Amino acid sequence: MWKRVLREATARQPWSTITSKRWSSTSPTSISAAVDTLLLRSLKEHYLEVSKMNPPPKVNPPPAFSIIKGALDGNGPVLIRTYGNEEIKLSIMRMAYIAPGDGESDGNDEDVNQFFLHVDVSKPGQDKSLHFLCGLYTDALGIHSVSLRPKLDGADFLEDTTTYSGPHFVELDERMRDAFHRFIEERGVNENLFDFLQAWLYVKEHRGLMRWFKTVGTYINENRPAKSS
Repeated sequence: MWKRVLREATARQPWSTITSKRWSSTSPTSISAAVDTLLLRSLKEHYLEVSKMNPPPKVNPPPAFSIIKGALDGNGPVLIRTYGNEEIKLSIMRMAYIAPGDGESDGNDEDVNQFFLHVDVSKPGQDKSLHFLCGLYTDALGIHSVSLRPKLDGADFLEDTTTYSGPHFVELDERMRDAFHRFIEERGVNENLFDFLQAWLYVKEHRGLMRWFKTVGTYINENRPAKSS
């Protein structure tokens, strides 16, 4: 989705085709000012293009889950719920960010409608939590790995690479795999989360992209030399 929008905007402003020959007889200061102006114009056009995108219909999370305050502006968990004495937190990211393809796109967004879902199950008084790495799709949820990890705050548990992540899930006994799937299913972790998390991630990415265009433009525009009269 984002690649398509940016590609269309770039096609209308092919500033990357500028060659050094064009600036061969121009002073470095003039070149710098011209490049800054061109870049600022491109950033503004992309910003306006993205700002026109319509948000998806509002989707509420499944009743048992609540949205974590400030999740849109952070990189940590999105949803939280309790189950008995357990606290369950869910984090989401696109598979395309972890396992990108060859960069080619046929215009179909199906490849980015696949998510990695991190499920963290913790209990009071324990210094470890049970962590599930799952694949979330429109009509299914599958477990990739199960590990016991130290309790970490925010997005830290997504970056923990020192803890053994457990055996390959497909190598486990079928009955054990089924039991783990029932374990998270009982806690409301299933494909019914897809619609909300897809809409939530759209909003988060939209806000992040708008902020990026604005802050990069502001940085480039600061302390620019004044135009000569």
